[in-house]
Amino acid sequence: MRALALVLLISATQANSQIFLTTTASGGAVRLLNSDQAVLEAGEERKDLPCSVISTKPILGFDLRFHSGYEVSVPMRELAGSENLLTMLFRVTSLDAPGQRPIYFIQRTRVPTIEEEAKGDAYLQGMFDIGEGKYKVEWLMRDRTERVCSSTWEVEASLPTKDKQVSLSLPAGTIQMAEREQFKDEPPIARVSDTSPLNVKVIVNFAPQNPRSATLQPLDTAALTAILRNISRDPRIGKFSVVAFNLQEHRVVYRQDNAEKIDFPALGEALGSLNLGTVDLKRLSQKNGETEFLTQLIREEVGSSDNPDAVVFAGPKALLDESVPQESLRQIGDLGYPVFYMNYNLYPQQVPWNDSIGKAVKFLKGYEYTISKPRDLWFAVTEMVSRIVKTKQGRRSGTSSSE
Repeated sequence: MRALALVLLISATQANSQIFLTTTASGGAVRLLNSDQAVLEAGEERKDLPCSVISTKPILGFDLRFHSGYEVSVPMRELAGSENLLTMLFRVTSLDAPGQRPIYFIQRTRVPTIEEEAKGDAYLQGMFDIGEGKYKVEWLMRDRTERVCSSTWEVEASLPTKDKQVSLSLPAGTIQMAEREQFKDEPPIARVSDTSPLNVKVIVNFAPQNPRSATLQPLDTAALTAILRNISRDPRIGKFSVVAFNLQEHRVVYRQDNAEKIDFPALGEALGSLNLGTVDLKRLSQKNGETEFLTQLIREEVGSSDNPDAVVFAGPKALLDESVPQESLRQIGDLGYPVFYMNYNLYPQQVPWNDSIGKAVKFLKGYEYTISKPRDLWFAVTEMVSRIVKTKQGRRSGTSSSE
């Protein structure tokens, strides 16, 4: 029965995703069943369909959006019988903007045939994204026999006082459907009107946070793409080069050179080719193969002649048996631009030591940032771009004075 509960959870969160019934922007009329409208307007708890619903506290993600939602459990015996259909309908209203229309969501989950003697609970969940502020959630779930479970609650999303300067992806009072597509295209960014916008190369190691993991987890890709997105959204950067690699497979997975925007859909498609669960015999026969690959990658990308305004490494800890040889790094020579390392490390207390990429960046007189929380990412990108701007201005001043 535990496996069936998992099936229901997957069905609720993936196969049958939430949809808007309307949005504030469109202002379209919402058409609800009279019975559903009556339940929402009454604002009372109903248990015709026994269930337990718990609201989830808004959590700030690496995408700099607050994620909230609910978790609901239903006794299996209540769903026993032939196939059923659970419909979850809820609306979210900003309490800080009384005149703003509520946002409606609907989610349907098909329930397979369940034996009458089934025990345990089925678990389902739903999510939505919000900006800072207070919100009221009015929620109901009904089955095919029109039994209803309903609840109402309030949530508040707020940054700590020390983080108030962090620029969030959603404005205060905004309500949106949870974004499940990690590699969707970025909307256009209004770049600064500068005759010489920044040109940045980002080299990302798409690898699991846990080096022993055989798969790249959604949490890992979400954090690493969030690093890319936050860099891409800075209006002072006008040109991007992206090199996505995997240290375990010893290969570059994706490359994009001197583009005006990062092609996230193409990156996501390329990452689908990763196969971390298998290791070919050729790699097994290579002693320190990962170090050799990383050494060559740094020499080719950092020591290349494309001359960007900065090179940024990003990824989880790369703890190798052998570090990149300093002699190889010396051969790169003096760089005319800064080097940075965005080290994605969820547990810095457990893994405090420098990794091979961090040691190489330090040798190149670069800067390392530990990204453990969303706030770390925002502050790191803000400081990093400011350093790049100052370095570029310093080079310009040096060039002008020597003429």
